Amino acid sequence: MKQSIPRRTAIKSIATGAAAFAATNTITPTATGAHHKSALKGNINHSACKWCYKGIELEPFCEAAKDIGLKGIDLIAVKDFPTLQKHGLACSMVTGVPGGIKTGLNRLENHDSIIQFYEDVAPKMAAAGYKNVICFSGNRDGMSDREGLINCAKGLKQIVPIAKKHGVTIVMELLNSKVNHPDYMADLTKWGVDLCEATGAEEFKLLYDIYHMQIMEGDVIATIRKFHSYFAHYHTGGVPGRHEIDNTQELYYPAIMEAIVETGYDGYVAQEFIPAGPDPLNSLKEGVHICDV
Repeated sequence: MKQSIPRRTAIKSIATGAAAFAATNTITPTATGAHHKSALKGNINHSACKWCYKGIELEPFCEAAKDIGLKGIDLIAVKDFPTLQKHGLACSMVTGVPGGIKTGLNRLENHDSIIQFYEDVAPKMAAAGYKNVICFSGNRDGMSDREGLINCAKGLKQIVPIAKKHGVTIVMELLNSKVNHPDYMADLTKWGVDLCEATGAEEFKLLYDIYHMQIMEGDVIATIRKFHSYFAHYHTGGVPGRHEIDNTQELYYPAIMEAIVETGYDGYVAQEFIPAGPDPLNSLKEGVHICDV
């Protein structure tokens, strides 16, 4: 029989181990009073969606992002490029397309204003060194998915030359139509992949939102492995509830991130959960470390 470990010794060992773990995973003050961020592995380019932190102004959010180790901020409009540049951060996804989520490329009457947006924004992105800009399918409103795909492809074929000229990528977000965005057309990976094939250009790809696609179809890791060449960007979020990506939800993000890294992906993974805890920035830091594989 093995000799049992005294209770006091066991508690001391656990405490020592916990302290060692905390020392390597927290932000600690330096001798000068500044903060030293814990090192990230560098396999993931981390970003975060600013809209999830509405109570924090962009300037202090950028400062916190740098401290956490983010390389970019997601879904930022052109007017805010200077603030990101001041802090050495990239805009990992540009936003501002006319019509937003509901009124998109699946209707021909929307094309002129959307095309004009990209004509205006693409050169500004190129000048700033930013690559990805978002687009949306729009809602169905009675339209068949087939007709919507054809219409989206028609619009994208006019936008692709603009993107190619300036070295940017047009990225359509896949969103769930069950919970958050009823009637949204681009609500399945296969529909988005078919649109990529119909468009036939490397300058158009998909934003694979893990939260949204878990709700719509699940099978996240297998989907990433099969269709990763069509994905230019990833978003996170806890399911259910779209809150922290910790052990309160059904997805295990370290395994998902490992699958993304295995594909050779070198773009951004943006945290897009809405913090429910008392310290939103600490929640963001924890989300980044969960995804830092």
